[in-house]
Amino acid sequence: MEPLARKIFKGVLLLEVAGVAGAYLLFYRMDTSQDFRHTMNRRFPSILEVYYKSNEWAGVYGIRENDRLKWLSGKN
Repeated sequence: MEPLARKIFKGVLLLEVAGVAGAYLLFYRMDTSQDFRHTMNRRFPSILEVYYKSNEWAGVYGIRENDRLKWLSGKN
């Protein structure tokens, strides 16, 4: 039973690492590309809201306002 438990543990650990890496890559992409944030706003607005809230919690303000100004002015 021990080898099976190790395989399960390694599989769960691998999934955890992949999830953290995916979340980081998504955050990095949203942090560096306003166009990608616009795409996220259309497709997954709740995920973009989490991005905005996490930045505001960290003390970074103005990203949401800058995005809305650009998107409303029609300069996509």
